[in-house]
Amino acid sequence: MAIIGKASLKRSKPNYIYSIVGVALVLLIMGIMGWFFLNINSVGNAFKEDIRLSAYLRTLNKDTIGQIQLYISKQSFAKNVTYVDKNTAKQIWNKENNEDWAKILDVNPLPESIDFYAKAEYVNTDSLSKISANLMAAYGDQITEIQYPKSLVSNLNERASKLGLIFLVVAIILCLIVTFSIDNTIRLAMFSNRFLIKTMQMVGATRSFIARPLGIRALINGLISSGIAIILLFSIIGWAESQFPQLKVIRDTKLTIILFGGLILLGVGISVYSTHRSVMKYLKMKLDELY
Repeated sequence: MAIIGKASLKRSKPNYIYSIVGVALVLLIMGIMGWFFLNINSVGNAFKEDIRLSAYLRTLNKDTIGQIQLYISKQSFAKNVTYVDKNTAKQIWNKENNEDWAKILDVNPLPESIDFYAKAEYVNTDSLSKISANLMAAYGDQITEIQYPKSLVSNLNERASKLGLIFLVVAIILCLIVTFSIDNTIRLAMFSNRFLIKTMQMVGATRSFIARPLGIRALINGLISSGIAIILLFSIIGWAESQFPQLKVIRDTKLTIILFGGLILLGVGISVYSTHRSVMKYLKMKLDELY
Protein backbone atom coordinates (compact mmCIF):
# COMPACT_ATOMS: atom_id res chain seq x y z
CA MET A 1 0.00 0.00 0.00
CA ALA A 2 2.81 2.39 0.90
CA ILE A 3 4.49 1.73 -2.45
CA ILE A 4 1.23 2.38 -4.31
CA GLY A 5 0.67 5.57 -2.33
CA LYS A 6 4.16 6.86 -3.05
CA ALA A 7 3.80 6.06 -6.72
CA SER A 8 0.49 7.87 -6.89
CA LEU A 9 1.93 10.92 -5.18
CA LYS A 10 4.89 10.91 -7.51
CA ARG A 11 2.66 10.76 -10.57
CA SER A 12 0.52 13.64 -9.26
CA LYS A 13 3.34 16.15 -8.91
CA PRO A 14 3.55 17.13 -12.60
CA ASN A 15 -0.22 17.70 -12.60
CA TYR A 16 0.14 20.02 -9.62
CA ILE A 17 2.73 21.99 -11.57
CA TYR A 18 0.46 22.15 -14.60
CA SER A 19 -2.50 23.21 -12.47
CA ILE A 20 -0.45 25.92 -10.73
CA VAL A 21 0.72 27.34 -14.06
CA GLY A 22 -2.75 27.01 -15.59
CA VAL A 23 -4.48 28.75 -12.70
CA ALA A 24 -1.79 31.47 -12.68
CA LEU A 25 -2.35 32.22 -16.38
CA VAL A 26 -6.13 32.36 -15.93
CA LEU A 27 -5.73 34.69 -12.94
CA LEU A 28 -3.34 36.85 -14.98
CA ILE A 29 -5.99 37.29 -17.68
CA MET A 30 -8.51 38.23 -14.99
CA GLY A 31 -6.00 40.66 -13.45
CA ILE A 32 -5.30 42.35 -16.79
CA MET A 33 -9.03 42.78 -17.33
CA GLY A 34 -9.41 44.26 -13.86
CA TRP A 35 -6.48 46.60 -14.45
CA PHE A 36 -8.03 47.79 -17.71
CA PHE A 37 -11.27 48.49 -15.87
CA LEU A 38 -9.48 50.53 -13.19
CA ASN A 39 -7.60 52.53 -15.81
CA ILE A 40 -10.67 53.15 -17.97
CA ASN A 41 -12.46 54.50 -14.92
CA SER A 42 -9.46 56.67 -13.98
CA VAL A 43 -9.01 57.93 -17.54
CA GLY A 44 -12.70 58.81 -17.70
CA ASN A 45 -12.47 60.75 -14.43
CA ALA A 46 -9.34 62.52 -15.66
CA PHE A 47 -11.15 63.62 -18.83
CA LYS A 48 -14.10 64.85 -16.79
CA GLU A 49 -11.93 66.83 -14.39
CA ASP A 50 -10.12 68.45 -17.32
CA ILE A 51 -13.27 70.27 -18.47
CA ARG A 52 -12.98 73.97 -17.60
CA LEU A 53 -15.93 76.04 -16.41
CA SER A 54 -15.70 79.82 -16.78
CA ALA A 55 -17.77 82.30 -14.79
CA TYR A 56 -17.52 85.49 -16.85
CA LEU A 57 -17.48 88.60 -14.70
CA ARG A 58 -19.47 91.78 -15.08
CA THR A 59 -17.71 93.51 -12.18
CA LEU A 60 -14.11 94.73 -12.13
CA ASN A 61 -14.07 95.32 -8.38
CA LYS A 62 -11.17 93.27 -7.00
CA ASP A 63 -12.79 92.80 -3.59
CA THR A 64 -15.96 91.44 -5.15
CA ILE A 65 -13.98 89.22 -7.47
CA GLY A 66 -12.09 87.88 -4.45
CA GLN A 67 -15.39 87.13 -2.68
CA ILE A 68 -16.74 85.23 -5.68
CA GLN A 69 -13.51 83.25 -6.02
CA LEU A 70 -13.56 82.40 -2.30
CA TYR A 71 -17.23 81.37 -2.50
CA ILE A 72 -16.58 79.00 -5.41
CA SER A 73 -13.47 77.58 -3.71
CA LYS A 74 -15.51 76.58 -0.65
CA GLN A 75 -18.03 74.57 -2.70
CA SER A 76 -17.70 70.79 -2.59
CA PHE A 77 -17.73 70.48 -6.38
CA ALA A 78 -14.91 72.93 -7.17
CA LYS A 79 -11.18 72.43 -7.63
CA ASN A 80 -8.37 74.59 -9.04
CA VAL A 81 -10.29 77.87 -8.84
CA THR A 82 -8.35 80.72 -10.49
CA TYR A 83 -8.99 84.34 -11.45
CA VAL A 84 -8.27 85.04 -15.13
CA ASP A 85 -7.70 88.66 -16.14
CA LYS A 86 -7.86 89.95 -19.71
CA ASN A 87 -4.19 89.36 -20.52
CA THR A 88 -4.28 85.80 -19.19
CA ALA A 89 -7.51 85.15 -21.10
CA LYS A 90 -5.80 86.34 -24.27
CA GLN A 91 -2.84 84.01 -23.70
CA ILE A 92 -5.17 81.05 -23.12
CA TRP A 93 -7.15 81.84 -26.27
CA ASN A 94 -4.00 82.14 -28.39
CA LYS A 95 -2.65 78.86 -27.00
CA GLU A 96 -5.88 76.93 -27.62
CA ASN A 97 -6.40 78.36 -31.12
CA ASN A 98 -2.74 78.55 -32.13
CA GLU A 99 -2.97 82.11 -33.44
CA ASP A 100 -2.65 85.72 -32.28
CA TRP A 101 -5.53 88.06 -33.18
CA ALA A 102 -3.66 91.08 -31.73
CA LYS A 103 -2.47 91.83 -35.25
CA ILE A 104 -6.08 92.41 -36.29
CA LEU A 105 -7.71 93.84 -33.15
CA ASP A 106 -6.33 96.69 -31.07
CA VAL A 107 -8.69 96.04 -28.14
CA ASN A 108 -8.88 92.87 -26.07
CA PRO A 109 -12.57 91.78 -26.25
CA LEU A 110 -12.22 88.87 -23.84
CA PRO A 111 -13.91 89.31 -20.45
CA GLU A 112 -12.32 88.57 -17.11
CA SER A 113 -13.46 85.36 -15.52
CA ILE A 114 -13.10 82.95 -12.66
CA ASP A 115 -12.19 79.56 -14.08
CA PHE A 116 -12.58 76.33 -12.16
CA TYR A 117 -12.85 72.59 -12.67
CA ALA A 118 -15.53 70.32 -11.23
CA LYS A 119 -14.83 66.99 -9.57
CA ALA A 120 -15.58 63.97 -11.74
CA GLU A 121 -18.81 63.01 -9.96
CA TYR A 122 -20.28 66.45 -10.74
CA VAL A 123 -19.40 66.47 -14.44
CA ASN A 124 -22.79 65.64 -15.90
CA THR A 125 -25.49 67.77 -17.49
CA ASP A 126 -27.82 67.89 -14.46
CA SER A 127 -25.14 68.65 -11.85
CA LEU A 128 -23.45 71.34 -13.94
CA SER A 129 -26.81 72.97 -14.62
CA LYS A 130 -27.51 73.09 -10.88
CA ILE A 131 -24.02 74.49 -10.22
CA SER A 132 -24.58 77.24 -12.82
CA ALA A 133 -28.02 78.06 -11.37
CA ASN A 134 -26.64 78.25 -7.81
CA LEU A 135 -23.78 80.56 -8.81
CA MET A 136 -26.09 82.80 -10.81
CA ALA A 137 -28.52 82.92 -7.88
CA ALA A 138 -25.71 83.95 -5.50
CA TYR A 139 -23.86 86.41 -7.78
CA GLY A 140 -26.13 86.97 -10.77
CA ASP A 141 -25.52 90.73 -10.63
CA GLN A 142 -21.74 90.24 -10.82
CA ILE A 143 -21.55 87.29 -13.28
CA THR A 144 -22.78 87.56 -16.87
CA GLU A 145 -22.82 83.83 -17.64
CA ILE A 146 -21.18 80.50 -16.89
CA GLN A 147 -19.81 78.64 -19.87
CA TYR A 148 -18.56 75.08 -20.38
CA PRO A 149 -18.61 72.68 -23.37
CA LYS A 150 -22.12 71.28 -22.90
CA SER A 151 -22.03 68.99 -25.93
CA LEU A 152 -18.73 67.50 -24.78
CA VAL A 153 -20.12 66.83 -21.29
CA SER A 154 -23.21 65.17 -22.73
CA ASN A 155 -21.27 62.99 -25.19
CA LEU A 156 -18.67 62.08 -22.59
CA ASN A 157 -21.25 60.79 -20.13
CA GLU A 158 -23.22 58.91 -22.79
CA ARG A 159 -20.11 57.15 -24.05
CA ALA A 160 -18.91 56.44 -20.51
CA SER A 161 -22.27 54.83 -19.66
CA LYS A 162 -22.25 52.65 -22.78
CA LEU A 163 -18.61 51.67 -22.29
CA GLY A 164 -19.24 50.89 -18.62
CA LEU A 165 -22.21 48.63 -19.49
CA ILE A 166 -20.24 46.80 -22.18
CA PHE A 167 -17.30 46.35 -19.86
CA LEU A 168 -19.56 45.06 -17.06
CA VAL A 169 -21.07 42.41 -19.34
CA VAL A 170 -17.61 41.36 -20.56
CA ALA A 171 -16.30 41.25 -16.97
CA ILE A 172 -19.19 39.01 -15.83
CA ILE A 173 -18.67 36.64 -18.76
CA LEU A 174 -14.91 36.58 -18.18
CA CYS A 175 -15.41 35.95 -14.45
CA LEU A 176 -17.60 32.93 -15.24
CA ILE A 177 -15.05 31.64 -17.75
CA VAL A 178 -12.22 32.13 -15.26
CA THR A 179 -14.11 30.31 -12.51
CA PHE A 180 -15.00 27.43 -14.84
CA SER A 181 -11.42 27.19 -16.18
CA ILE A 182 -9.81 27.14 -12.72
CA ASP A 183 -12.36 24.58 -11.50
CA ASN A 184 -11.64 22.28 -14.45
CA THR A 185 -7.89 22.69 -14.02
CA ILE A 186 -8.08 21.70 -10.33
CA ARG A 187 -10.42 18.80 -11.04
CA LEU A 188 -8.03 17.50 -13.70
CA ALA A 189 -5.17 17.65 -11.20
CA MET A 190 -7.26 15.76 -8.62
CA PHE A 191 -8.21 13.11 -11.18
CA SER A 192 -4.71 11.60 -10.96
CA ASN A 193 -5.13 11.30 -7.18
CA ARG A 194 -8.42 9.42 -7.29
CA PHE A 195 -6.86 6.01 -6.56
CA LEU A 196 -4.80 7.39 -3.71
CA ILE A 197 -7.93 8.96 -2.18
CA LYS A 198 -9.87 5.70 -2.51
CA THR A 199 -6.97 3.63 -1.17
CA MET A 200 -6.75 5.81 1.96
CA GLN A 201 -10.49 5.41 2.47
CA MET A 202 -10.27 1.62 2.10
CA VAL A 203 -7.62 1.33 4.83
CA GLY A 204 -9.87 3.19 7.28
CA ALA A 205 -8.91 6.88 6.93
CA THR A 206 -11.71 9.31 7.72
CA ARG A 207 -12.96 11.85 5.22
CA SER A 208 -11.50 14.76 7.18
CA PHE A 209 -8.13 12.98 7.45
CA ILE A 210 -8.05 12.50 3.67
CA ALA A 211 -9.37 15.94 2.76
CA ARG A 212 -7.22 17.99 5.17
CA PRO A 213 -3.77 17.52 3.50
CA LEU A 214 -5.26 17.91 0.03
CA GLY A 215 -7.02 21.08 1.16
CA ILE A 216 -3.76 22.46 2.56
CA ARG A 217 -2.04 21.54 -0.71
CA ALA A 218 -4.78 23.36 -2.62
CA LEU A 219 -4.35 26.42 -0.38
CA ILE A 220 -0.60 26.47 -1.04
CA ASN A 221 -1.09 25.93 -4.77
CA GLY A 222 -3.63 28.76 -4.86
CA LEU A 223 -1.21 31.11 -3.12
CA ILE A 224 1.59 30.13 -5.50
CA SER A 225 -0.66 30.63 -8.55
CA SER A 226 -1.84 33.99 -7.24
CA GLY A 227 1.74 35.04 -6.51
CA ILE A 228 2.87 34.16 -10.04
CA ALA A 229 -0.11 36.02 -11.55
CA ILE A 230 0.54 39.11 -9.40
CA ILE A 231 4.25 39.19 -10.27
CA LEU A 232 3.48 38.91 -14.00
CA LEU A 233 0.71 41.52 -13.75
CA PHE A 234 2.97 43.89 -11.81
CA SER A 235 5.62 43.51 -14.54
CA ILE A 236 3.06 44.22 -17.27
CA ILE A 237 1.81 47.30 -15.40
CA GLY A 238 5.39 48.55 -14.95
CA TRP A 239 6.10 48.07 -18.66
CA ALA A 240 2.86 49.81 -19.68
CA GLU A 241 3.57 52.78 -17.39
CA SER A 242 7.09 53.09 -18.82
CA GLN A 243 5.64 53.22 -22.34
CA PHE A 244 2.75 55.51 -21.40
CA PRO A 245 3.75 57.80 -18.47
CA GLN A 246 0.18 59.13 -18.26
CA LEU A 247 -0.87 55.80 -16.75
CA LYS A 248 1.45 56.41 -13.80
CA VAL A 249 -0.23 59.77 -13.14
CA ILE A 250 -3.74 58.30 -12.94
CA ARG A 251 -2.70 55.14 -11.08
CA ASP A 252 -4.66 54.47 -7.91
CA THR A 253 -2.34 52.47 -5.63
CA LYS A 254 -5.16 51.55 -3.24
CA LEU A 255 -7.33 50.08 -6.00
CA THR A 256 -4.34 48.24 -7.44
CA ILE A 257 -3.67 46.62 -4.06
CA ILE A 258 -7.35 45.67 -3.84
CA LEU A 259 -7.04 44.09 -7.31
CA PHE A 260 -4.05 42.02 -6.17
CA GLY A 261 -5.94 40.97 -3.04
CA GLY A 262 -8.91 39.94 -5.18
CA LEU A 263 -6.65 37.71 -7.30
CA ILE A 264 -5.36 36.00 -4.15
CA LEU A 265 -8.87 35.40 -2.81
CA LEU A 266 -10.08 34.13 -6.18
CA GLY A 267 -7.11 31.81 -6.70
CA VAL A 268 -7.16 30.36 -3.19
CA GLY A 269 -10.94 30.22 -2.86
CA ILE A 270 -11.62 28.36 -6.10
CA SER A 271 -8.63 26.04 -5.61
CA VAL A 272 -9.74 24.98 -2.13
CA TYR A 273 -13.41 24.67 -3.10
CA SER A 274 -12.72 22.65 -6.27
CA THR A 275 -10.28 20.36 -4.46
CA HIS A 276 -12.72 19.68 -1.61
CA ARG A 277 -15.55 18.99 -4.05
CA SER A 278 -13.38 16.59 -6.07
CA VAL A 279 -12.24 14.72 -2.96
CA MET A 280 -15.81 14.29 -1.75
CA LYS A 281 -16.82 13.09 -5.21
CA TYR A 282 -14.16 10.37 -5.34
CA LEU A 283 -14.86 9.29 -1.76
CA LYS A 284 -18.51 8.67 -2.67
CA MET A 285 -17.67 6.70 -5.82
CA LYS A 286 -17.19 2.96 -5.92
CA LEU A 287 -13.79 1.55 -6.82
CA ASP A 288 -14.99 0.23 -10.18
CA GLU A 289 -16.27 3.69 -11.13
CA LEU A 290 -12.77 5.18 -10.82
CA TYR A 291 -11.50 3.34 -13.90
